[in-house]
Amino acid sequence: MRALKVSRIIMVFLMLSLPLFFSFGANLSVIAKESLTSGEPHNVDVTLQRVYLDGEMSEEKLEETIWSMEDFWSRYSEWQLVDQNQSEIIFRQDVDDISPLLKMHGYFGLAEDGTLSIYHGKPDGSDVIQSFFQINTEKLKSQLYESLLEGIPVSSKEDYIQVLKKYEEYSMEL
Repeated sequence: MRALKVSRIIMVFLMLSLPLFFSFGANLSVIAKESLTSGEPHNVDVTLQRVYLDGEMSEEKLEETIWSMEDFWSRYSEWQLVDQNQSEIIFRQDVDDISPLLKMHGYFGLAEDGTLSIYHGKPDGSDVIQSFFQINTEKLKSQLYESLLEGIPVSSKEDYIQVLKKYEEYSMEL
């Protein structure tokens, strides 16, 4: 009796969830059918989202003409599909680097409460891009403290990781 009840629950779950699962790809299959049956290409807006190590996301918008669905999907095989409809497709990719914004304008600094932060420009208490952990400034060597007050430029992923590791040993224990 219990096995029958469990199997009914599973059956109901499958009946309700399968249409949702299959409808996700339905929009592109409609695009593919329209393109293939009409012999005409299909234009879609493509948004490419790049997510960087520092949490920043950039978006690039393109208009693509789809002549072949197979070619289209192979062009974006390294990207993760986020959303789609008949006129727009959104892809996302994680980038193993810091953002161009951070490379050009990022500075490590110390917030008023002692939190290690990255600023857009020299640290002056405003325009924080990212915050990390609170630093025990009493244990911090004076040279390291002064460097944070002046601002430490972040021009590469290596700089980013090196500064985080250097100051992590001075983080306050929770």
